[in-house]
Amino acid sequence: MNTLTPSAIAALGKVGVLFGGRSAEREVSLMSGNGVLQALKSKGIDAHAFDPAERSLGELEAERFDRVFIALHGRYGEDGSLQGALELLGIPYTGSGVMASSVGMDKITTKIVWLAAGVPTPTYAVIDESIEPERLDATLKNIVADLGLPLIVKPPLEGSTIGITKVTRAEDLKAAVDLAHKYDKLVLAEQFIEGREFSVPLLGTGAQARALPIVEIVAPEGNYDYQNKYFTDDTQYHCPAPLDAATTAAIQADVEKAYRALGCEGWSRIDVLLRESDGRHFLLEVNTSPGMTGHSLVPMAARAEGTSYEDLCVQILQSASLKAGVAGKK
Repeated sequence: MNTLTPSAIAALGKVGVLFGGRSAEREVSLMSGNGVLQALKSKGIDAHAFDPAERSLGELEAERFDRVFIALHGRYGEDGSLQGALELLGIPYTGSGVMASSVGMDKITTKIVWLAAGVPTPTYAVIDESIEPERLDATLKNIVADLGLPLIVKPPLEGSTIGITKVTRAEDLKAAVDLAHKYDKLVLAEQFIEGREFSVPLLGTGAQARALPIVEIVAPEGNYDYQNKYFTDDTQYHCPAPLDAATTAAIQADVEKAYRALGCEGWSRIDVLLRESDGRHFLLEVNTSPGMTGHSLVPMAARAEGTSYEDLCVQILQSASLKAGVAGKK
């Protein structure tokens, strides 16, 4: 474990750890944020908890934080809205800026950017809740014909598998779409990729961004849902993933390409599937404010390289910055 010098600690100043929030992922964010807070304090950093669901932006400004660590997940923390407020307040923050955060939060827009950049991602269709009822049945039939079965239906602005359904029968598609529409006006239907599941954390910005060791996820019965992600020990993780060197390099190269195409900064995590039938890989989505819980994958990959949880938190905190060209706090 690296020891920070007194001057390095002083350079970080007063730090706010933002966690909790108002999204559907609040419970996970509370676990992430408490872990980060304790890690930073263990390093002697002047770190303080701040929950945007309980305190206002005025209070955030009044705290006079020198920088903040964003441990919020989902809406109002990972979607660019908070990032914009921090830019206006002149408070340097961890992770991606306004544009990359908002684009990365939207799985549909992410796919559009990735496809334009030549990044492999499953084929998809979009269902708008405003579609006329008399046209909906025909639309769903066309989606099944185009994407095949099974397929995945999900709300594009949620994370942590919230609102997701694996549809194996055409007659179940409408119920899956209705569930996803409870969260978002647009719903994403996606080709199902049968194969192995991986996640690849990244650190850095621009040309210096790099993929960490790949994590393979082996969930009970292949169901990596909210419960198996955060609250059970039944899911197995293998890091570095047992892949040959060529496959590892190909996945990491596409993940780094995808990260840069979105303009991500600081850190992120990208989920990947490796199709069993032909060995091709497909990128699913990006998390620009990944989990930092006891089950989370970024700390796991960092440990595989010899970096402790505490040192990882410090490294991410040190990368905090403003992205809109603002010189600093007023």
